[in-house]
Amino acid sequence: MTVNCAEEGCDSEATFELHIPWSENEFVCVGHARVRGQQDGVVAEPLDTAGEHMPDGAADRER
Repeated sequence: MTVNCAEEGCDSEATFELHIPWSENEFVCVGHARVRGQQDGVVAEPLDTAGEHMPDGAADRER
């Protein structure tokens, strides 16, 4: 089942779950996870489909 990014106006596939201590968890695309995951306390956990959306050389990308 494909889930769309929770960010308003973004139609990309959600590939990360953001664990946000002060709010509900959100499912977002790789671009929004990269930006929002830099906030203090936010943890971006890749979903099973994240590997195919991450650039070559990314730490968790399967070879």
